[in-house]
Amino acid sequence: MTDVQQQTNNGLGNQRRVLVVEDEPTIAESIAARLGAEGFRVAVSHDGPTAVDCFQTWQPDLVVLDVMLPGFDGLEVCRRIQSVRPVPVLMLTARDDETDMLVGLGVGADDYMTKPFSMRELAARVNVLLRRVERAQLAARAPVGGTLRLGELEIDHVQRRVRVSGDDVHLTPTEFDLLVCLAQQPRAVLTREQLLAEVWDWTDASGTRTVDSHVKALRRKIGAAWIRTVHGVGYALEAPTP
Repeated sequence: MTDVQQQTNNGLGNQRRVLVVEDEPTIAESIAARLGAEGFRVAVSHDGPTAVDCFQTWQPDLVVLDVMLPGFDGLEVCRRIQSVRPVPVLMLTARDDETDMLVGLGVGADDYMTKPFSMRELAARVNVLLRRVERAQLAARAPVGGTLRLGELEIDHVQRRVRVSGDDVHLTPTEFDLLVCLAQQPRAVLTREQLLAEVWDWTDASGTRTVDSHVKALRRKIGAAWIRTVHGVGYALEAPTP
């Protein structure tokens, strides 16, 4: 197997491109085969430097990225590719460690999966991330609308920009959609299951830890006081008390 291997189904040249970055050949081939069967064009890279080069030349629509890689790790790959062009990233990790997950979200990953995982779920998450990008692109082409304001928090739906106290806050697409979902019903408590259905298009309650990790990442960026935790239920967005 070469360092970068492109698999293309006949007649699918206009389909979405996915770059799979995984140093274990068996896992990489399985992911590529599943995504190829879903109709994606897939390129595979096995180390950090090659992944960044492939990203720049091949221009994928989404990256499936393992954390542990030779050359330099997946966190550095994520930093470098996001500095070139914003792209949805689904990060893979062998450790079920929330600290690692938060670090990944902090460098620009939109979602993560812990090994071992089902190829069916991986394909579903890839589709969800790409649908979110499509919704953002449609919103950007829509007529300019108003900005949602809650205290010092401003959310521009069309430009997908967020400001707190006048300062821009850079959010991943998932973080932005999570914030919008909470902001549409300020002060109302939304359950983890509601957030999974609205933001991730999931109906499986087993993904509630994903919600918790993304809320923590969002709090780091906009300030912890903006999101109230209702233990055993979910979260609410409300302006901090002065």
